[in-house]
Amino acid sequence: MIRFLVGGVLALLAAFPAPARAALPDEIQVYTDDLEELGSHGIELHVNTTPNGRTTPEYPGEVVTHHGIRVTPEISWGLADNWDGGIYLPFVRTGDGAYFLAGAKFRVKYLPLRPSEGNTGFFAGVNVEVAFVQERFEQSGRTAEIRPIVGYRGEKWLFSFNPILETDLAGGKQGEIAFAPAFKVSRRAWPGMALGAEYYMNMGELSNSAPRDEQSRVLFLTADTDRINFGIGYGMTNASDRWTIKAIFSF
Repeated sequence: MIRFLVGGVLALLAAFPAPARAALPDEIQVYTDDLEELGSHGIELHVNTTPNGRTTPEYPGEVVTHHGIRVTPEISWGLADNWDGGIYLPFVRTGDGAYFLAGAKFRVKYLPLRPSEGNTGFFAGVNVEVAFVQERFEQSGRTAEIRPIVGYRGEKWLFSFNPILETDLAGGKQGEIAFAPAFKVSRRAWPGMALGAEYYMNMGELSNSAPRDEQSRVLFLTADTDRINFGIGYGMTNASDRWTIKAIFSF
């Protein structure tokens, strides 16, 4: 199953053009085994801010992250057994006080392997996302992401790995695929609370990784409850936002 998913990911991305390095940080999340059941729906609110972030645009007209605030409602629905879908609507307040609806993002997730509710075990699947965002936030304006999901949920420990592949659907960087892996590990500290870490990287082109100082690498210390994921992130390279605070509220 994993070989089939990874093969499908690479085949699909080979048909797409490539991404710009900068991206709107509206959703900072490592996907695990969460999935809406058939006929159900959910709402999450992604909120993050960058007290100390990038101040130099990576392309003309880019809105930089420094002092920015992003608020993104996500609405999701159970589409079929092992399938759900969602829509994101990212709202942005820039560091100079301007407000924007950045655009819209759509996703479909497939999780054929996952433990039943309340049980432990391995999980695996894939999430596909297409975004239509103003060029001031994403240089191409149209992007795609394929996010394989693999991990394990135990009685106390949770591990998840998302080897994310990104590409543009418009713009000048044809034929490139960016590799942006993300990791999560957490351990239940007491009932209802897990503490851990999340690590996000953007390594540049899949076929030709950027030098380390040009890669975005951000480490978050996290706290999770049934309804909230909270994290404080520190950028570990000059290409990263230095400090980011994020929270995801589930309703």
